Amino acid sequence: MPQIPQTLNELSVGQLSARSGAAVSALHFYESKGLISSRRTSGNQRRYSRDALRRVAFVRAAQRVGIPLATIRDALASLPEERTPNREDWARLSEAWRQELDERIKQLHRLRDHLTDCIGCGCLSLENCVLSNPDDISGERITGSRLMPERKQGPAAGEGNG
Repeated sequence: MPQIPQTLNELSVGQLSARSGAAVSALHFYESKGLISSRRTSGNQRRYSRDALRRVAFVRAAQRVGIPLATIRDALASLPEERTPNREDWARLSEAWRQELDERIKQLHRLRDHLTDCIGCGCLSLENCVLSNPDDISGERITGSRLMPERKQGPAAGEGNG
């Protein structure tokens, strides 16, 4: 792993990539999503502060456990600027995600336990399908085999509150 002198306060994108293990394209993507930031030199080159190393490690660890980038961005925004996130920061932020991760684990266990039945059916709308139709909620409205529609997240675009 390339060593970066302690006296070097800013890193080029290549140095950040080499040290963090993240591809340059990933770093540019992270920056476009507001996960890390850089300044531009007079030659229009990106320069990252040293704390970007810890932030990139934080992003990659959070991604590995399935935390959405928007959630990661919000978490990083809660940290003071120009300060390397530390163990206490990680503990506080990861504790906030624990309930979400526990719920995902529960859903994955349910998926694993019932996957054979669901795939065997093929229609994804078994009368008592615990994956697509828990408690036969669709049976109250429709009959017969139907491919279950995707569930919408929040109000549809263009809908107001009144």
